[in-house]
Amino acid sequence: MVWRAQVLTLLPELFPGPLGHSLSGRALQAGTWSIDARSIRDYGLGRHRAVDDTPAGGGPGMVLRVDVLAAALDAARVAEPDLPAIALTPRGRPLTQSRVRALAAGPGVALVCGRFEGFDERLFQARAVEEVSIGDYVLSGGELAAMVLIDACVRLLPGVMGAQASGTEESHEAGLLEYPHYTRPQQFEGLDIPPVLLSGDHARIAAWRAAQAVVDTKARRPDLIRPASAPTGEKP
Repeated sequence: MVWRAQVLTLLPELFPGPLGHSLSGRALQAGTWSIDARSIRDYGLGRHRAVDDTPAGGGPGMVLRVDVLAAALDAARVAEPDLPAIALTPRGRPLTQSRVRALAAGPGVALVCGRFEGFDERLFQARAVEEVSIGDYVLSGGELAAMVLIDACVRLLPGVMGAQASGTEESHEAGLLEYPHYTRPQQFEGLDIPPVLLSGDHARIAAWRAAQAVVDTKARRPDLIRPASAPTGEKP
């Protein structure tokens, strides 16, 4: 089954962009996944294909019209009726690795990219559209956020990553940050690779990595720590 990415945007020429390179690019060429970037402006109003209007109640900027967005989304659903619709917006719920994994296991996703001041809120009341944020900051539009979400999903598709363990031993897969990595040279400017990683004892290495993941998560992202007993492991 080909995983499909459908993108509704005012800038379809941005796609596939970086998604056409490296892992995702090779998978795209191999037919593991596909992308269909559609212009929202095709459904704009009047001679100038207007897609936005001034905010109700006043204020700066422009707001994407709900009638234009709904028409674009309805047409997209005719082509791909089984794809869940997601709008990229800083007002959405944070994107998590568990949500990415669920999306990657499905048929694909239809992404709606915002611009200007954002979406008319009635889009989410009139259509089944999930609101997702990739972080607590604001971008110029949803296109880069859409690329982030697609890349996160595509790398989990079967055969895209060389080693299957690469997708399971990562930050956020177990609710923790990933353990730190090292490689040659063994010593750099007085800094050594932790001796346990050179021991060849896979049980000790696994215990050290599990413990270090907890230590690093507590130090860097304490908000991710759930009430549970932390695994004990070997010190470096």
